[in-house]
Amino acid sequence: MNQTANNRLYFLDWIRIFAFCVLIFYHTGMYYVTWGWHVKSPYASDAIEPLMLLSSPWRLGLLFMISGVATAFMLQKVRVGALLRQRSWRLLVPLVFGMLAIVPPQSYFEVVEKLNYTGGYGEFMRLYVSGYHGFCKQGSCLDLPTWNHLWFVAYLWAYTMVIGGVAALAGAARLRSWSDALGRQLAGWKIIVLPVLALFVARYALAEAFPETHALVNDWYNHAHYFFLFVMGVMLALQNGFWARVDGLRWTSLGLWLFSWAVVVCLHSMPESVGDLPIIAQMKPLLRMIFCLGQWAPILAICGFGHRHLAFDSAKRRYLTEAVFPVYILHQTLIVSMAHWLKPVKLAPGTEGAVLVVLTFAISFGLFEVVRRVPVLRPLFGLGRATSQTSAYAPQAPAAAAYPVR
Repeated sequence: MNQTANNRLYFLDWIRIFAFCVLIFYHTGMYYVTWGWHVKSPYASDAIEPLMLLSSPWRLGLLFMISGVATAFMLQKVRVGALLRQRSWRLLVPLVFGMLAIVPPQSYFEVVEKLNYTGGYGEFMRLYVSGYHGFCKQGSCLDLPTWNHLWFVAYLWAYTMVIGGVAALAGAARLRSWSDALGRQLAGWKIIVLPVLALFVARYALAEAFPETHALVNDWYNHAHYFFLFVMGVMLALQNGFWARVDGLRWTSLGLWLFSWAVVVCLHSMPESVGDLPIIAQMKPLLRMIFCLGQWAPILAICGFGHRHLAFDSAKRRYLTEAVFPVYILHQTLIVSMAHWLKPVKLAPGTEGAVLVVLTFAISFGLFEVVRRVPVLRPLFGLGRATSQTSAYAPQAPAAAAYPVR
């Protein structure tokens, strides 16, 4: 089915599915790299860090942009108040449930491994829900309770509330005029350059003063980055010409993505003594610009190739669109728990990593099959009311359903 004929951007659903699946590979990789994480492999090294850097600058920005597109289509379908109520129900309920039932094992295994905690899980949960802040190491204390990987849900809810407020104050006509003006501006080289400049200004002004915390409060650089991309999605959702122009730039964007990745990998691999050289300090603005290119060019490349090759609907798309949010909620806890339990088995790291990925996909989708069939569980994982197989996956569903943000 051609997406242009009915104004439904199916390719964004496929990209959203792809991006959430990449999270499973990425968070499995976090177990094996030198960067800080909840649990760490005894084989942790910098060997796969270049691969991790291939997706880390843009992956979540892409998801926020697609979420903005979905929000714009929902605003076309329902009143602002109804949208805000629906999004609050579909995002806050899973967030609270996740913080109380899904996320705690991550923190439990973290204190077991890093602080040699010997208490049972029940005792830990009593401390967790009471807001205990005594799990400390080298001056840094674990915040409890926490949302860990579910920070994305909290930020998405906050951004939706802000856009809903703007939409209520500005009105549909003014929003459309802003969207049209942006669509006219982003043509030719401006599609690449203008967003990169905006990302560069945010990084230059805020990144050092406000390192990322994912705590919502005082996380100003992340907000400048992710909210900007979310707004871009809202403003460009209805600009069909924009997506066609991105399609035309897909190979150029891919080349710029790979160039920026190569530069970032070189910088990441430099000895600290080289990084302190005056010439590197003088090049810092240029290097930041290249990093920001690596935040935007991949989004353009993926959207361009998706627009060209994924402009179709199918039963698989409809199934996976519903599945990805419950899988996202579950996946990191499964990875952390299984990584901890598998340590005594002493598998080779390559084999162990493959086992973690396969089991995470299998168990996540298995649990989704249970959740989707039990009405009381559906809202806890961000799913709407169950309908019949035909109506739930009907091709005639409204445009907003083409890539819902659960």
